[in-house]
Amino acid sequence: MASVTVETIVAAHPDAVWAAIADVGNVHRRLLPGRVAAARIEGDERILTMPDGTEVRELIVAVDHEQRRMSYSVQGPGRMELRHHHAAFQVFAHADGAQSRLVWVTDVLPHDRAPGVEARVSVGIEEMRAVLESA
Repeated sequence: MASVTVETIVAAHPDAVWAAIADVGNVHRRLLPGRVAAARIEGDERILTMPDGTEVRELIVAVDHEQRRMSYSVQGPGRMELRHHHAAFQVFAHADGAQSRLVWVTDVLPHDRAPGVEARVSVGIEEMRAVLESA
């Protein structure tokens, strides 16, 4: 299994960054406005609607407030036709504690999809950083 890790420093308090990550039903408002058009929760699943109308189903695996860690798994073929997908965000205090280190780890199969996944999450985490810093 290929594992992709990206991270960024966010000029926002870890509690504020975590609050946005943990608010799984509002990813389209708090993290990726424009990239995600809408989100809804059905049981343990989050259904994301993309601007082109495509839906992506994600199983929300865990929201751990103590560890500031949220993990999820894409359940359908999605845009990249992955056989397996599991990802997690974790928020850490950085420097003096007024900033955050946001880490996004994504495990995928098949292995050869890792470069495409890395390209997408590298752009995504920087989009999130910009939104979080503007909040």
